Amino acid sequence: MFICFLTDFGLRDDFVGTCHGVIKRIAPDAQVIDVTHGIPAQAVLQGALVLSNTLPYMPVGVHLAVVDPGVGGVRRPLALRDADGRFFVGPDNGLLLPAAERAGIEEVREIANPDYALGTISRTFHGRDLFAPAAAHLALGVPLAELGPPLAVDALVRLELPEPRVAGDAVEGTMLYVDSFGNIALNITRDDVERIGVVSGTRVELDVTGERYFAIAARTFGDARPGDVILYEDSYRNMSLAVSNGSAASLLHAVVGRHIRIRRA
Repeated sequence: MFICFLTDFGLRDDFVGTCHGVIKRIAPDAQVIDVTHGIPAQAVLQGALVLSNTLPYMPVGVHLAVVDPGVGGVRRPLALRDADGRFFVGPDNGLLLPAAERAGIEEVREIANPDYALGTISRTFHGRDLFAPAAAHLALGVPLAELGPPLAVDALVRLELPEPRVAGDAVEGTMLYVDSFGNIALNITRDDVERIGVVSGTRVELDVTGERYFAIAARTFGDARPGDVILYEDSYRNMSLAVSNGSAASLLHAVVGRHIRIRRA
């Protein structure tokens, strides 16, 4: 079975490799797909969005996700199964739910059975000691119910996902994610901008905390001149901002959670 692995661990330290080692010692034949380990540190919302966005492109298997600023605290360790037969393993901080609810959650368990964890569980590395072993055992075919007691879906922690708002001739949204190219993903869809008359080729005004910038709505980066700010539909069907041959994040001083207002120029 496949284990799809997503974290905020980065690749500089040994955390990812150690979790791989734990998985392979338990389930040597499991194939591990590293979705990303570049989620910004402790950025649960960004981790949840990436997990959900990439889910349709991953094989059915176990989805191990660890973005866990509450490690060692009162948050619960979870294992879930959705209606498509996928398993999700990670902390009860909202990280898993946007992905798991795409098909509908069928069963939730708190990971509590020591038979499916390492012998010693540290307070700071549940990814290694608790989540990776649970994922590996699920990949081996251990029934979800063996991991611990059931939990109600409505008892799980949920993230507050910001919603866009169309007001008059403008749409107001939020910066959700900044990728390594400096592109800024927004919580705005093509339908939202089309409601205010923005289509490919339209010049738009961006208001970012009182600072104004101009951009061009485009289908591809090649539709704009070098240095232009581009408003485009990204590969996950959300609107994003980019700078042709540059960084929108640097130009617009992007901060995840910052509000943005878009209107026709």
